[in-house]
Amino acid sequence: MHQRKISFSQIVLGSILIFGFMQANAQDRLSGRTFSTRSAVMAQHGMACTSQPLATQAAIDVLKKGGTAVDAAIAANSVLGVTEPEMNGIGGDLFAIVYDAKTNKLYGLNASGRSPYSLTLDEFKKRGLSAIPNEGPLAVSVPGCVDGWFELHNKFGRIPMQQLLQYAIHYARDGFPIADEAAYEWKADQKKLLIYPNTATVYLPGGKPLSRGEIFKNPQLANTLEKIANNGRDIFYKGEIAKSIDAYMKKNGGYLSYKDLADHVSTWVDLVSTTYRGYRVWELPPNGQGIAVLQMLNILEGFDFSNIKFGSPEHIHLFVEAKKLAYEDRAKYYADMDFAKVPVEQLISKKYADQRRKLIEMDKASASFTAGDAALSGGETVYLTVADDQGNMVSLIQSNFSAFGSGLTPDGLGFVLQNRGALFNLQEGQNNTYMPHKRPFHTIIPAFVTKDDKPYMSFGVMGGSFQPLGQVEILMNMIDFGMNEQEAGDAPRIDHQGSSSPTGVNKNGVGTILLESGFSFETIRALMQMGHSIGYEVPGSYGGYQCIHYDAASKVYFGASDPRKDGMAAGY
Repeated sequence: MHQRKISFSQIVLGSILIFGFMQANAQDRLSGRTFSTRSAVMAQHGMACTSQPLATQAAIDVLKKGGTAVDAAIAANSVLGVTEPEMNGIGGDLFAIVYDAKTNKLYGLNASGRSPYSLTLDEFKKRGLSAIPNEGPLAVSVPGCVDGWFELHNKFGRIPMQQLLQYAIHYARDGFPIADEAAYEWKADQKKLLIYPNTATVYLPGGKPLSRGEIFKNPQLANTLEKIANNGRDIFYKGEIAKSIDAYMKKNGGYLSYKDLADHVSTWVDLVSTTYRGYRVWELPPNGQGIAVLQMLNILEGFDFSNIKFGSPEHIHLFVEAKKLAYEDRAKYYADMDFAKVPVEQLISKKYADQRRKLIEMDKASASFTAGDAALSGGETVYLTVADDQGNMVSLIQSNFSAFGSGLTPDGLGFVLQNRGALFNLQEGQNNTYMPHKRPFHTIIPAFVTKDDKPYMSFGVMGGSFQPLGQVEILMNMIDFGMNEQEAGDAPRIDHQGSSSPTGVNKNGVGTILLESGFSFETIRALMQMGHSIGYEVPGSYGGYQCIHYDAASKVYFGASDPRKDGMAAGY
């Protein structure tokens, strides 16, 4: 994720020129609706929403062949690993929430990998490091994606994996045209891709990144996926692929080993939830940051938004202050719960939210909260959601963490290894302190909403540390401001970054509210008068949203896809 802050005058000019045109267009086409760039997609028998049309089409094809929502999600995710390798792939981790219509139950899967056994905190101290480098071998943890696919398939799949992976194998071997956002990311990360010869060979054919519309082929990845399709998950974790990764890491000063891969397992976990104005919102427990969504919602539920308009100073102020409170806890507590005591029940309780809410001043930006570690911002991720004709739904998120992960591509395999280990801290005695065979803090979070104990919405918002903010904004847009599922994703977004402590990045210690184009001059001025610092991020920095909303009364799926990404929603 590439960010820059722009001056206040540029914000106002951008708001007038860019969003004014978009707003007028949307109002003309959609009878006065303010924030939709297009209509939601509606279908009765199935729906798929991803960040790349080829992946969405693969998912729909699987559904039409009788596959389950999970079958279709695996096919789509594998295609995304080919078409958006900067974002995700089999070198990364995966989390999922699955609604099973037969049992009317939600299932949560944590398919994130652990740190190497042989890499210790002392090794980082010997090297004089205060943080784990974002690129290179020290940041590599076990890739959990492939095991996640097979865990999901074993429990909820119907079509053989050999068939599900054929779409990705086809695009990897025969090629596909590079889409706009992918082309932008590839060019932006050219220097990183040149560091390691294998990576440059795969992703910079001819020595340079491909432009939009040029055909990219990755025969190495096609061969790797074919081996997984034919031989199962063990070839990745205990067979020749594991051995290739082990040998490559040894040659490049890495610590990830065959044993780390062979010992890897995914974990089925109990989901956690809270209610927000009659809706129940579900998240996975840490090592991810999903409970930050629940904490923010609990705090915001105590304010009456019936007379507060979207985009008003009151809306943005309360949202940002709730974020600061939740992220203080995120920085202190969230970690692998096999290694740290995380008081989840207390953190997501209404009683705790009541206490924390009292710290918010209605007309003043707080300078006394501590936001999360600035190093957690950024992150390259894909989110997808699929529903089938039996009523099953899956909310799935998968990531390399940074663009092209660690930058390391093992010999002949055609994919980069993630750099999720960079999210450990190196200060002793903290919940997320580095330890061997430990899962790092994770930013990627799928979400699910139920109403009256029935499925209501499967959704997610990719984008590093922004993800809890993005999810809360979507929910507020729909529940508090009455937007539909597409409007909720198209509306301009609010980010907040930087420490709110007196030693933070701003002199007043409040951090910076980063506003997407579309907020009024009057709102910006009022926020500044409250003591907020206002900035702006380049387009593409406000995450990417996909959603399936289910109307139980009409038995219709409504699909929404973020116009900030290359993707689409499709149904049948």
